[in-house]
Amino acid sequence: MKKTSPIDTFATALATLGPIGHFPKAPGTWGSLASIVAAPWLFLSLPMWGRWAALATILLIGIWACSRAEVVFDKKDPGCVIIDELFGQWLALLFFQGMPIWYLLVGFGLFRFFDILKPWPVKWAENTFPGGLGVMLDDGVAGLYAMGGLHLLHYILSM
Repeated sequence: MKKTSPIDTFATALATLGPIGHFPKAPGTWGSLASIVAAPWLFLSLPMWGRWAALATILLIGIWACSRAEVVFDKKDPGCVIIDELFGQWLALLFFQGMPIWYLLVGFGLFRFFDILKPWPVKWAENTFPGGLGVMLDDGVAGLYAMGGLHLLHYILSM
C-alpha cells in the first residue's frame, strides 16, 4: 500500500466499507451480507425515488472511491474494495417492497452467484471500463442478473 493522503484514506474507507473489506476471507461475500442485512432499514424503507437516489449516489461515490483505492493499493479491483457489492446487491432488490427474509437470502445468493461466475456481460463490463467505473459496473450487471432471477422466482411463486 502506498503512502496515502487524508483524502485517499477517506476514499479507501468508503471503498472497503470501513473494516468489512479487510475481513480475512471472502470480503466480497461479507460486503454482500452486510448490504443484505442493512437493506431493510437503509434501502428498502425508502420510497422509490429515494432508492434511485441512493443507488446513483453509491455509484458516483463508488466510482471515485474505487478509482482512488486502485491507486492506493496499486492493484486493479483489489479484493478489499467492496462498495461495488453494496451497489450490486441493492440494485438486485430495487423494485421489491416488504419482502420476506428468505427473498433477501435468495437475492444474496443470486447476486453472489453472478458476481463470482461473471457471465457475459459482467466480465465484459469489468474489463472494458477503466478504474472505478469498471469495478462498479460489473457488480451492477451482476445485480441486474440477480434482480431478474429474483423477479422470475417471485413471478413463479405468485402463479
